[in-house]
Amino acid sequence: MSYEQSLLFTPEGVRDIYGIECEKRRKIEADIHKIMKSYGFKDIQTPTYEFFDIFNRERGTVASKDMFKFFDQYNNTLALRPDITPSIARCVAKYYEQETMPIRLSYCGSTFIHRRGYQGKMSEISQIGAELMNDGSSDADAEMIALTVECLAKSGLKEFKIDVGHAGLIRGILEEAHFNKEEIAEYKKYVANKNIFAVEEMMESQNISANLKEFLIRLPDLFGGKEVLEYARKCVTRQEAIEALDRLDTVYDILVSYGLEQNITYDLSMLSHYDYYTGIIFKAYTYGTGEALVTGGRYDNLIEQFGKKASAVGLAIVLDQLMNALASQEVDIDTDQSGILVLYRSANRKEAIQLANEERAKGHCVLTMRKNAATPMDLYEDYAARNQISRILYVEAGKCTQFERENTNWRETK
Repeated sequence: MSYEQSLLFTPEGVRDIYGIECEKRRKIEADIHKIMKSYGFKDIQTPTYEFFDIFNRERGTVASKDMFKFFDQYNNTLALRPDITPSIARCVAKYYEQETMPIRLSYCGSTFIHRRGYQGKMSEISQIGAELMNDGSSDADAEMIALTVECLAKSGLKEFKIDVGHAGLIRGILEEAHFNKEEIAEYKKYVANKNIFAVEEMMESQNISANLKEFLIRLPDLFGGKEVLEYARKCVTRQEAIEALDRLDTVYDILVSYGLEQNITYDLSMLSHYDYYTGIIFKAYTYGTGEALVTGGRYDNLIEQFGKKASAVGLAIVLDQLMNALASQEVDIDTDQSGILVLYRSANRKEAIQLANEERAKGHCVLTMRKNAATPMDLYEDYAARNQISRILYVEAGKCTQFERENTNWRETK
């Protein structure tokens, strides 16, 4: 392979998106953005890279080894953003310092995370998200889950579930068990992998109450309806864990008001890659993809790290996973097929340009192309079909002939 040929390939972890695939992604992005806008969210755009300290581990985001880092001319350490939420938290602390009423911001952008050892996984991840700040209520939690449901439904998904948990529940029960830092990390690893056998073995050496021990063993399997909350209440005594269960109960009742109870499942063992979550956390799943389509939750302490005390809850739709699910489920994404190709001979250039401008003024997508006398018409028809064009207007010798596409065939019309 020559050097020039090697340049045609992208680095591991990133890829090109083009043609009809790109058209479909843009359509889904636009539909979701419209839903978020209908909920009152305003657009924000943050830099693709920032100072490393915006994302350092102490803020609860990804580990340093998983970031793409580099230096500027002043020897500052910079990082491609691995997570957009800390960037928005910084912006809120800077631009909305005096605002005490709710702040609603939405975004669309890419995050960048090293994927060592994960063959085929992307390092650049496209997200569409929303953040609701200065509102610590259970209604805000429920609204973000409701927004998630509406966005996924708008994308065309028919069957999906939102799993809901609470960061304070696991934190509370682990404090009640008096686990040290290493034991907490070990237990969370087993829970994340649903490794009940390892949990049982770990519990054998723990000097804790029988109820709590049973709860910790059963936790990886505690998902379902309100019955899992009722069971959990019998096992925990720590105030933080009890308050987490109360919050889950309240949010569910609010979601019933939205008519969304069929979309919701409790997962008391839910964990997040981000340690800044303090309350409700949720993930959306569907068949056709093994990973979450949406992740979200409450982070009431993150913005304060940038100087403004403010509660917050947010969500991030992983566009790559959503598009994979839509493709797997063969969901038809309606892209614009109404384009027009205006073909013309040199002698009729002025009339063709005028015609194209008139059609664009009507809101149509119009391509203009000078016809080569040696190129047969069927090649232009094939080109039009490949580019989602449904009409050809051929301007020649003072007249305009119209051709319309029906499936794969073209016919002359008046």
